[in-house]
Amino acid sequence: MQRRFIQKRLINNRILAYLFAITFLIISIILGISVGTVSVPASMIIQIVGHEIFPFLSIDAIDSMYTSIVMDIRLPRVILAGLVGAALAIAGAAFQGLLRNPLADPYTLGVSSGASVGAVITLFFQLSIPFIGSFTLPLLSILFSFITIFLVISFARKIERSMKVETIILTGIIFSSFLGALISLMIALTGDELRQIIGWLLGSVSMRGWEYIKIIFPFFVIGSAILLINANELNAMSFGEERAHHLGVNVQQRKLIVLTAGSILTGAAVAVSGTIGFVGLVIPHLTRLLWGPDHKHLLPLSILTGSGFLILADLVARTVISPTELPIGVITALVGAPVFGLILIKRRTERSG
Repeated sequence: MQRRFIQKRLINNRILAYLFAITFLIISIILGISVGTVSVPASMIIQIVGHEIFPFLSIDAIDSMYTSIVMDIRLPRVILAGLVGAALAIAGAAFQGLLRNPLADPYTLGVSSGASVGAVITLFFQLSIPFIGSFTLPLLSILFSFITIFLVISFARKIERSMKVETIILTGIIFSSFLGALISLMIALTGDELRQIIGWLLGSVSMRGWEYIKIIFPFFVIGSAILLINANELNAMSFGEERAHHLGVNVQQRKLIVLTAGSILTGAAVAVSGTIGFVGLVIPHLTRLLWGPDHKHLLPLSILTGSGFLILADLVARTVISPTELPIGVITALVGAPVFGLILIKRRTERSG
């Protein structure tokens, strides 16, 4: 009887978690489209988007200016911010589960910096792989992000055979700093041609349009699907590699799959928005605290919450000192850096206690 009660309560908590996350995302989307220099009422947004999806629906007389603002400017921006936030959040949740540490995320592991190097090289040299075209940017970003995480893991193994999580994270931070310095050096040596990329590196989804959504979407679907399929294996590995091995998990193979999927998501996100830190750190950690560590639910909840969070962060970035627009990475850093510090202090306190 008690077991049935516990199971029922657990199911109710999960339903509540999904309802909360979905509601949060919907509110974020409406606010992201509605708020700006020209306010667009929510009812008008629903009419405009509904008519675009279902042209046969009747629509009140709406000024074409509002239709242009919603469909050409704000909606693609909101969708892109949502996809980037979701990609970084689920990648961060997977990295944290794999490495058994809430401090792990694409930013601290150096994956974002590696992807940025690939993107900057692509943009500066205007590289274009035949038959791929616009997908050259995300593919090279993904390649460089994967190379970076491979180097981080290999370097950490040479320093310490046991590969403690702290060693991996510190190695990631070292690589991130080095790659950041490399990008700065490239900008300084090349002059004006790369200066325009500085704003992109700070992180932004401004003036990207539907073309960038087409670029990130297939990689987001592939990377997310791979991680969701491996949710049970992530649950096993979160208890330690040895225990996961006893449970029948091919640890090395699954670790490579998870790292590859995380690199796909991070590389694609960086390719379309630049480096946006701390989303993959803060969102999975808060989601885990609120709703538990089960990756079967942690991963999809991180997608929903991360998407809503970055949409709101972008809204703040473009309105807080309007008409000037802040890089979205500044907003996420202002939120994420203190949370990073609190997590670190909490872990040290738990260990010393």
